[in-house]
Amino acid sequence: MKKKTIHNTPYYSWRTGDLAKGCRHCVKGEKLVLFITGLCSRRCDFCPVSDKKLYKDVTYANEMQTTNIKQIIQEAKLCSAEGAGITGGDPLIKIQNTCSAIRKLKKEFGKDFHIHLYAPLKLLNAKKLKKLHSAGLDEIRFHPDFEKPSEWNKLNLAKDYDWDVGVEIPVIPGKEKSILGLIYYIKDKVDFLNLNELELADNAAWREKKNIKCKDELSYAIKGSDELAKKLLETCANIGLRTHYCTCKLKDKVQLAKRIKRRAQNIKQKFDIVTNEGMIIRGAVYLPELKPGFSYHDKLNKLNDKLKKEEKRKILNNLESIKKKLIKQEKIPKDMIAVDKEKLRLITSKTIVKKIKTKLLPKAIVTEYPTFDALEMEVEFI
Repeated sequence: MKKKTIHNTPYYSWRTGDLAKGCRHCVKGEKLVLFITGLCSRRCDFCPVSDKKLYKDVTYANEMQTTNIKQIIQEAKLCSAEGAGITGGDPLIKIQNTCSAIRKLKKEFGKDFHIHLYAPLKLLNAKKLKKLHSAGLDEIRFHPDFEKPSEWNKLNLAKDYDWDVGVEIPVIPGKEKSILGLIYYIKDKVDFLNLNELELADNAAWREKKNIKCKDELSYAIKGSDELAKKLLETCANIGLRTHYCTCKLKDKVQLAKRIKRRAQNIKQKFDIVTNEGMIIRGAVYLPELKPGFSYHDKLNKLNDKLKKEEKRKILNNLESIKKKLIKQEKIPKDMIAVDKEKLRLITSKTIVKKIKTKLLPKAIVTEYPTFDALEMEVEFI
């Protein structure tokens, strides 16, 4: 391999050689994140998966928990996805579900819908690789265990198929020697390497770490990871290994930001305002018992649980009755107010909500993400 030059990208990252195709879609916000299962064959102490998913057999399409392929396809449409990244956990634990999702996504969106997958090496074998390739997987990215070089030879199995093969690893301060060993091993065996800046995660294992520090007060990036990543990138350039160093800033300010902007344009109501950042500003009318506050999302989650269907139906019927009364009494156009079936409230424009006279129902102007969970950034009660 010839020595490569290091370039910075427009996405707050650095590269030697071109980005992998999956990455080229990601930096445009074009990928659906399909979390196939939280079950995993490894117990990495740097795992970024949150407690609500970690080691649980749950499936999420972006921020939405799903139970069937129709929901996954719908979410892909809502964010105008041109591909999907399948992750976990370990997708190889649920190989049938993984392959089924790949086939059905390809059937729905066509062969150019680019799908890449992340997997540890522990459960990898030729049979699973054949299934993934037959299903239509375009790109596979492996997470080798730094401390188990005996597993690294499994990477060779993936080169029997006409897809892109890469390695993607977190840059863990203090692991320079182990990571360098892996880099020199894979330099002639894979098409690309991705180095990820290590980021603080929302799970119990990370909360127990007392000696971990973020690089500054405004970042979740772990101190020392950036410096080591850039040092490793120099090595990759010198040996000619195509490498992308992906920062936490890229994931938050580019990948996520662009994806939510795409979704905002697809889900916005006639009365919504979409900001330059992709946030949605709208008016909201709440039932008194479901007014945003402490444990608000916990209440919603319980009411949206399958065991609470009857109670939820009664709430929706009540909201529908209130909507009809407001339309009649406040002269609100029918297409300017709606029942939000997920967050169990009425939504309208910020102008209209200010004019609603009733004092019995909490009213607010809210700024929220256009994601399935519609996480509030700001709630201004009127």
